[in-house]
Amino acid sequence: MLSNTSRLLTYACAILYGILGAFLFFLPAQLAPVFAWKVTAFMTVTIGGWCLGHAWLAYISARRWEWKLVYTALIYLWIFGIGELIVLFLFRGKLVLAHPIAWLYLATLLVNAVAALIGVIDYLRLRPTNALTGPATTRAQSRLLFAFVLFVGFLGVYGMTAQIGRFGTNGGIFPEVMSLFTLRSFGVFYFSIALAVIPFFWDKSLNAILHHAIASYGLIVFITTAALINIQLFNFAERPGGSLYFIAYLAVGIPLIFTFRKHGTGARG
Repeated sequence: MLSNTSRLLTYACAILYGILGAFLFFLPAQLAPVFAWKVTAFMTVTIGGWCLGHAWLAYISARRWEWKLVYTALIYLWIFGIGELIVLFLFRGKLVLAHPIAWLYLATLLVNAVAALIGVIDYLRLRPTNALTGPATTRAQSRLLFAFVLFVGFLGVYGMTAQIGRFGTNGGIFPEVMSLFTLRSFGVFYFSIALAVIPFFWDKSLNAILHHAIASYGLIVFITTAALINIQLFNFAERPGGSLYFIAYLAVGIPLIFTFRKHGTGARG
């Protein structure tokens, strides 16, 4: 019963993130002025990209629903939802809930947090083993994972602690100046990505990491697309650091295509 509730809540996250993401991604200019806090159209479409990526991650994880396969993707979703709620609480004085899109954002995070609570209880109840039932990751893949955690984890910690005016916060990488509210939200996003893959340091299941990769692939696709359709905002000549924004996503996204072709996406059968 509890597992069914957890799965249904994950499907609910997929639906809510899908609706929210579609609005933010396709109507950023109209919704940026009425969002939950002060953001630009590019920030809005980027957040919409997160949401569409989360919709895909939640959907494919709920559809497969084998704990040993999907648990790290769900851990990411859980950490993200709770982390963003904490950001909203810390900046509640700047939170504006005057438009339905702002309420939809808040409601989506609340459902995400409930899914996290029920999911953690269900996971602890089942305690699925990490015993290998398929191929194991190689030492080279583990090294790449370690480098990924260090890099993305650094971005997350930096985003959660840096003050406006520090390196990268004034349009040096992301092409627009962020408020502290937005910077902390971006920091939680990256920090969640890094924390969620740490279990793969001891869980050597290749199928599990392949599922995590395909479940997260929507984030790469939609966020990169958001940047490409706003590429005019990037001034690579004067602010070459902007190229790192694209390189970071493409350096992960392109090799994964070949990985999926060679090893699949972790699905059974």
